[in-house]
Amino acid sequence: MYNNKNDRIHFEIRIKKSEAGETVMKTISVQEITAVTRKLCMDVNYDLPGDVEQALQDGLKQEESSFGQYCLEQILQNCQMAREHQQAMCQDTGIAVVYLEVGQDVHIVGGSLTEAIHEGVRQGYEDGYLRKSVVAEPLFGRDNTGDNTPAVIHTEIVPGEQLRIMVVPKGAGSENMGAVKMLKPADGLEGAKKFILDTVRQAGGNPCPPIIVGVGVGGTMEKAPMLAKKALTREIGSKNTNGLYAKLEEELLADINKMGIGPQGLGGRVTALAVHIEYYPTHIAMLPVAVNINCHAARHKEIVL
Repeated sequence: MYNNKNDRIHFEIRIKKSEAGETVMKTISVQEITAVTRKLCMDVNYDLPGDVEQALQDGLKQEESSFGQYCLEQILQNCQMAREHQQAMCQDTGIAVVYLEVGQDVHIVGGSLTEAIHEGVRQGYEDGYLRKSVVAEPLFGRDNTGDNTPAVIHTEIVPGEQLRIMVVPKGAGSENMGAVKMLKPADGLEGAKKFILDTVRQAGGNPCPPIIVGVGVGGTMEKAPMLAKKALTREIGSKNTNGLYAKLEEELLADINKMGIGPQGLGGRVTALAVHIEYYPTHIAMLPVAVNINCHAARHKEIVL
């Protein structure tokens, strides 16, 4: 409770207690966080999510190009072999992007939450024989850190007493094809669509299609790309809860699949598996739009503690 009386600040901390009078608060140790993060890093690189695999199978049925069909068959076979042999499905095992939803009633004990995540990534990439792809400094030395740390961590405080950890490895081939543009409000819907479609067209076969296209609209220059990245973690087949945006997702997917880029950029009708849009309120004089592209190895796994 906060009181501001006579310009003095007083905080009262109320702790939930059991009937016996003992303090009740869910605690999670950093050792447990490190252990589950380690496992997530390995599992996410070995086991493609079921919704992505199903979308690839559906794409194989829809693809008319013989080259495209062959590519999709090889992709699906590769996914099965990776799962069976517990080996990375792609040589680019990515920079580890980690989403944390921290319940406001959770108490992390034994050390730093951030360091626990980094240590889990370090162990997962080492023990899982996953490629280490992170350089310590981006412009001058570019020396490899040797353990794929640090991770990129996004933390959100939410109600409740759970900790949700989602690991999303992101490879460079698709990440390098992303873009953000500060449109003018007058550019409107058509301007946003043009930017999104132009970004995908310019990417061509570089992001290893079939792709998933994440789009962020609104917020600020940094918020829109965060929305676009998070959109990639939505289940394929899910739609935006706003009907207007759901319709736009369908329209953009149809337009992208008319481009003829096809699987692995060799031509065909299955260029994208899904378009996911997330939006946020923005300033009256701004229209930020961001595009983040994921390759067919759309890896993400999560666990709730």
